[in-house]
Order: sequence, then structure tokens, then C-alpha cells
Amino acid sequence: MYDVVLLTLGSERDASGGCGSGGACCGGATGADAAPTNQTDTDQVGTGQTDTDQVSGRQAETEQCATERPRVPVLACADALIARGARVETVTARSDAEIDAVLARLDGPARPDGLTWPDPDSKTRLVVATASDGQLRAVLRRLVKRYAPAPSKRPDDLAGDRTLPDLPPVAVLPLDPARGGPHRDLAAQLGLPRDPVAVATAVLDGTPRRLDLLRNDGGSVTLDGALLGAADDAGRPLHWRARVEVDDTILTDGAELLLACAVGNAGGYATLDDVALLTAPDPTDGQVEVAVAVPVVVRSAWGRKRVRLEVRRARGRAVSVLPREGKVPYLDDGVEGQLTRKRSWWIEPGAWAVWSI
Repeated sequence: MYDVVLLTLGSERDASGGCGSGGACCGGATGADAAPTNQTDTDQVGTGQTDTDQVSGRQAETEQCATERPRVPVLACADALIARGARVETVTARSDAEIDAVLARLDGPARPDGLTWPDPDSKTRLVVATASDGQLRAVLRRLVKRYAPAPSKRPDDLAGDRTLPDLPPVAVLPLDPARGGPHRDLAAQLGLPRDPVAVATAVLDGTPRRLDLLRNDGGSVTLDGALLGAADDAGRPLHWRARVEVDDTILTDGAELLLACAVGNAGGYATLDDVALLTAPDPTDGQVEVAVAVPVVVRSAWGRKRVRLEVRRARGRAVSVLPREGKVPYLDDGVEGQLTRKRSWWIEPGAWAVWSI
């Protein structure tokens, strides 16, 4: 029978120096990967998020990290697993180091080349209890950090179109049932079970469903997508400029104004208000879909000016966004940040997996 770890991310409210701090346990790739704390609790559930770039203020971090602790789904899932004979441990991690301690249980045998590698035959299964896609991303970021070899140590048995091995499958236990509705979190998009008992069934009886992963040069990952751009307090979209390139296709050279740019692995940012940005984002097709929304001034037959929104799209293996001026606000898997320098994403086909029925 399996050993199952039910992992939740602790809130900033529960541990100073945890989520929202320099430890960045909620998914941010800050300057230090090692977290400043070394605390582990059991049977406690919290939430948390940070980001790879600048998060807008300490208050915003606190609001993102500190929520009510939804214990019931975790305990219900644990009960269902135990009833099936699984050995279950619940862990709350408040730092990257504590996430890493859990992920170490998924390591395979020692390799001759000294690389840390996942065990494809592991009897330990991981359930990540998430209050947001950013929390799931936090765990995947640490998996990538653990198993992706340095370019100088790339092994011969690594697929040519990948920079990391197949990551161990994870089960997703959504903590907020409301996110299965209009919010369309990643679990809802993928059709994953939300009921704790159904999640337990997927862990024990399901099969891994492999999905594409977006890595970026900021040291983080994207599971769903990113949306660049923002609106003012009155809801009016703000204009900005950037060079956006997908493989060899230039969507904009940075001279014209933009309203938005969507980088899609899945469909979370497929639409902006009533505007369709992405047409068919698919986290299993080995490509990233990118769209930019450009306001274009046109004249009617009577000479009157009006603004038409032009959406340009491209698909490929990699995308880069180079801001031309100032800071560009964005959401990446629901986590807020500001882009101040060039950012590149590239696709890792089938790199991660979820347990599904």
C-alpha cells in the first residue's frame, strides 16, 4: 500500500519568515532559495503566495497569504485514504526548505552521475491541498528546482526537448469549492475531482495525466498562464509597450501601444472581459499560445475615428516579452507581479503530471 503525504502551505499569519517573506515558500523565486525558517507542523492548513518579480506591497502579500485555514477537506481526504489502507501524513510547510523535505521522499536511488532524480516506482504519493493555483505552482517550482540538472550536467537519458525529467505526479485537493465555478482554476479546467473522497480515489486508483509545463528565466514555472497589463482605479485599461516574440514570429516590436498580452499553457487567461485572446490553449500539445491586444485607430466612411482592438496570436515553443518602458503589471497563475526586464518562457512537454481518474 502507498504512503501518502497531504501537503498544505502555511500562512504568513502562522509563521513569521514563512509565506510572503524572503523564504518565498509560496512560489516566488527570490534571491535566496533557502528559507529562513525550519518549522514543520501537522494537521494545519493555510495558504500563501509570492512571486518572482516585485509584489505590490507588504499589504498585498499579507492579503494573498493570510486566509482562513480550511481543515475539513484535508481531514476528509486523509480519512478516505486511511479507510483504503494508506499510511497518511499531513504536513504544513511554511518555507521552501520544508516543501523540499517533503519532496525528498520522492527521490529515486542514487545515480552514477550524482544527480538527484525522481523515483518512477515510488510508493509515496503526494497530495497538494491548494487554495490557489499559485500554491500548486509553489510546489512544482520546488520540484523543478530539485530535479532539473544544470546544463553542464545534462545526462544522456534526458529527452532532447526537455531540460528536466518527468516530474513525480501530484494529486490536487482544491480547498475552495467556489473556484470550481466562474473562477475556473486549473483543477476545474483540467476536470480534476474536487471532492476529498474522489481525490483520494484518484491518488490510489488513478493514472498519471502528463501535462506541459512552462519554465521561465526568472527561476519559476507557469502551469496555467500569465496575463500582462492592468487597469486604473476606474477600470480603464492602461497602455504599455513591449517587444513580444514567439519563436521567430514578432507579434509587436515595442513601438506600438498594447492593452494586454496573454501567455497561455491552459485557458485561465483565454479571455479579457468580452475579448477572446487565446483560441485553443492546450496543456498537452507541447506549445504555448500567445496573444497581444493592440488598440488600432480606424476611420469610418464619414471620417470619424474609432478605436478597434486588434488581437494578434502565435503558437510556438518559447515566448519572450521585453518591456520598453516602466513596469508592466501582470498575473502569473493568479500571482501578482511587475515585469521590469525581459522575461522568457519555454515549454517543457509533458514535464509534470496529475493523478486523475
